[in-house]
Amino acid sequence: MKNMKDRYRLIQRSIRGDVFYCVDKTTGKRTSLQTTDEAEARQLIAAKNQSHHQPALNMQMAKAYLTACDPAWTARTWQDVMNRIQIQGKDSSKNRYQRALKSSVFDNIRDKKLIETTADDFLTVIYDKRVSSTHYLRRIHNFAVNLGWLAKPVLAPCCWPKPHPKSRRGITLAEHQSILSEEKNPERNLYYQLLWEVGAAQSDAAALTHDNLDWPTRTLTYFRMKTGEQAQMAISKRLEVILNQLPTEGPLFPTIAITNSRARSAEFCRRCRLLKIKGVSLHSYRYAWAELGHNSKAVHRAYAKQALVKIPSLQEYEEKKAL
Repeated sequence: MKNMKDRYRLIQRSIRGDVFYCVDKTTGKRTSLQTTDEAEARQLIAAKNQSHHQPALNMQMAKAYLTACDPAWTARTWQDVMNRIQIQGKDSSKNRYQRALKSSVFDNIRDKKLIETTADDFLTVIYDKRVSSTHYLRRIHNFAVNLGWLAKPVLAPCCWPKPHPKSRRGITLAEHQSILSEEKNPERNLYYQLLWEVGAAQSDAAALTHDNLDWPTRTLTYFRMKTGEQAQMAISKRLEVILNQLPTEGPLFPTIAITNSRARSAEFCRRCRLLKIKGVSLHSYRYAWAELGHNSKAVHRAYAKQALVKIPSLQEYEEKKAL
């Protein structure tokens, strides 16, 4: 084991009445020892150096034990954790991790070794005050703990700030109609109409093909990309009108299907900005559909990811509600 150098040294400043000072060789900071007795001053310096060496000695011993169990333990950095978590889950999850973990806010810990990470290191990320930064920091932290790459959590659960996500709401019928009146692209116009009627996630709706339609039973069936679960919905007369304007084979939205979710969201947000509609996104169609059907047990069961049920169409629900 290498010899550990003293961090503190003693100096005397006669200009202050021969008082002895402690100098931190790491920071250069000087602190008065409040004594003019040299023997007492040297004892104080020795005590400060001993307190500094003890944690370092403990760390060296811990590294020796951990390396014997897992040679990579002392070398792993948070970038290793980030690389591993990015290959977990579905493609959509991988893409979200890749985008989020590229943020410069994680640069302070990216090359930091896990075994040397302190709470202060995490707090520099948390002080960024972005909900997403804390969210993904907590995810990689818990992932490292679950992998057994951390001997103990860096931050206890009670030390993490409570999330305060932005408020989310469903798009209103008036806003939806306003968007349709200004959207001159026929495919996008029908895409927004379908989102309103079925409440599907934007990627699920964009990926729909003619094979998802069962006309004999008047059922729309698809598997959710996010969860892999199957969703079924009755084809109402309003939905039928929309579907009859779409291709009779292959993708229902050929152009939209080959664009990514970010491009679709950007186009929708551009349309909303022009119309001065605030606080909505493409996912607001899903919120709106759930809000409109908030009394429907079938909607709740499907949205809560329980047993597979054939969800009634929005038109059917509205007609029953009007009775």
